[in-house]
Amino acid sequence: VQLQASGGGLVQAGGSLRLSCAASGRTFSNYAVGWFRQAPGKEREFVATITSTGGNTHHADSVKGRFTISRDNAGNTVYLQMNSLKPGDTAVYYCAARYNGGSRIFVVSYHYPYWGQGTQVTVSS
Repeated sequence: VQLQASGGGLVQAGGSLRLSCAASGRTFSNYAVGWFRQAPGKEREFVATITSTGGNTHHADSVKGRFTISRDNAGNTVYLQMNSLKPGDTAVYYCAARYNGGSRIFVVSYHYPYWGQGTQVTVSS
């Protein structure tokens, strides 16, 4: 499966952005999808994940209540709605996928063999 992340940009603190992860090449509804981010000089960290049917989601504590992951399998797209953005959310955001039709949640990057190219999110104070 090929992934294309988009929707990043420059926003002021307190603002919102919606990231999109568009998939092609395989039956997208069979894949769990995760969002990760990497800030300069820091390791890649988990942000959110959603199971293949969208029935189960999990968000990192640092974004819980502010970010929401969702998916549209008919449109082969996963979204990350980001509200109340903070300067600490500044990073390159990546979407990733793994073939899994169950309800298990994956929060570690090496569980995902397929990755998009990343989209830059910059939050100014």
